[in-house]
Amino acid sequence: MATIELTDVTVTAPTADGHVTLLRDVSARLTEQRVVVVGANGSGKSTLARLVNGLVTASTGTVRVDGLDVATDGPAVRRRVGFVFTQPSAQLVMPTVLEDVALSLRRHVPDKREREARARAVLADIGLGEHADTSVHALSGGQQQMLALAGVLACEPSVVVADEPTTLLDLRNARAVEERLLSMPQQLVLVTHDLALARR
Repeated sequence: MATIELTDVTVTAPTADGHVTLLRDVSARLTEQRVVVVGANGSGKSTLARLVNGLVTASTGTVRVDGLDVATDGPAVRRRVGFVFTQPSAQLVMPTVLEDVALSLRRHVPDKREREARARAVLADIGLGEHADTSVHALSGGQQQMLALAGVLACEPSVVVADEPTTLLDLRNARAVEERLLSMPQQLVLVTHDLALARR
């Protein structure tokens, strides 16, 4: 498992009349395969999750993944840490399902045919193989979230951070996404309000 270390991390954001503190003096060492972050709205859960792969930078303190500083070794960290957003539309950018997953591989796999083959394999594994040529906009919310996860998994990260990935889904699709996340071999950092999911 990866080691995620936060040391004396504070995150602030500018406001019209100064700044607001989003996280204050957080220190933690995360080594477990399954890490769940639960808290009230506005408590900094998403900020904490986004720190792990550099989507948010610490105002003070350090964040490291396997010894790599997120602030100075960002590209290396992002190769190790995949991120799944609450709203899949935040990370689905290509017209078709296959093209979207293949785009995730562009930096790692230079050969177009190999990218397509790997994308098809990931889609089949996640249950979207028959939708490879479908428009991403024609998918259900659950299928879009699975596609977002497929794009992350295609890059073979050692850590997957999922920020409330089931919040916008109906019960059936939420359970399908949960099962997939919990069955992954990767280390999972899961932000959720769902206490039943957190207990699993």
